Amino acid sequence: MPGCFRRRRSKRDRVVTADNGTGTTGARLYTVRRPYDGRPMHRLERLINLVAALLEAQRPLTIDELRFRLPGYAESDSAFRRAFERDKEALRELGVPLVTEALDPLHPEVLGYRVPKDAYYLRDPGLEPDELAALHLAASAVRMEGADGVAALWKLGGELAEQGPAPAVGSVAVAALPGADHLAVLFEAISARRPVEFAYHGRPRRVDPWRLSFRTGHWYLAGLDHGAGAERSYRLDRVESAVTAAGDGGSFAPAPAPAGAAPAAWEMGEGDPVLARLLVDADQSGWAVGFVGADAVEERRADGSVVLAVTVTNRPAFRSFVLGFLDHAEVLGPPGLRAELVDWLEAQCAG
Repeated sequence: MPGCFRRRRSKRDRVVTADNGTGTTGARLYTVRRPYDGRPMHRLERLINLVAALLEAQRPLTIDELRFRLPGYAESDSAFRRAFERDKEALRELGVPLVTEALDPLHPEVLGYRVPKDAYYLRDPGLEPDELAALHLAASAVRMEGADGVAALWKLGGELAEQGPAPAVGSVAVAALPGADHLAVLFEAISARRPVEFAYHGRPRRVDPWRLSFRTGHWYLAGLDHGAGAERSYRLDRVESAVTAAGDGGSFAPAPAPAGAAPAAWEMGEGDPVLARLLVDADQSGWAVGFVGADAVEERRADGSVVLAVTVTNRPAFRSFVLGFLDHAEVLGPPGLRAELVDWLEAQCAG
């Protein structure tokens, strides 16, 4: 919906002033509409009317003003409020930047609604033709579930289809990325530098979202966890609630650049960090050192084997890494981590 329409004031609307109780008029403006003709109105039409009214308003509009200004809502107070709450939620899910503001500092309970134009309409990123062509190529080659990248490029440059080859109907992308329930809201939050809240591993989290990444078949969010006071990673398919915006845009500084390579899978977890020591046989040591990095080498033994020291916060991921070596690796410590792996293996054998 954002960036798709504008609406002029209807000729059947008229603006009147109301007495503010002091003997003067003009303190509050109401748009009074003529009686609605009663025809059934599709909800989409009502949503479009609501967005248009909030975009064109010169100031925040109260719920009563919106009720009188817009057709299509029920006459009873309770039914109207239920429908209005559903419409607000629908607009926010669609990405419409609906904001709520107090109209009078002396009466903070009186709220108004508006949609800021600068946040609603798509800004021209000023891309050059070759940059648009590169985006077009990427969008054609990689398909994301639930999103049409080529169609999205129309908003960035309508002549692109004539300047470069378009994918054939029914063509197969070079790569396909699965979608995730929370991607849209997180993309917006990262772009606006807006904190988010969600439940993860049974605990509420408040996070400054920094970046999204797709690794080993899953989407991950990296950001500053307010509770931990440090950077944490979250796998999106394990988020246990809706992801909601929890603050204003620009609430935190731009994300720091990631240090070096992306973190290993065993570092992308919420467990307490432990320093694991892993002995890898000589015939696998070269590959292991190349994978985790030379900085992780704690000891090189005379037979060619190596002892690696890595920080683990995701124990199942570390267990998968170790089992990939079959009988060519052994967890030396700490004792708790070693015992946990032994118990898991014994349980698998017993099953």
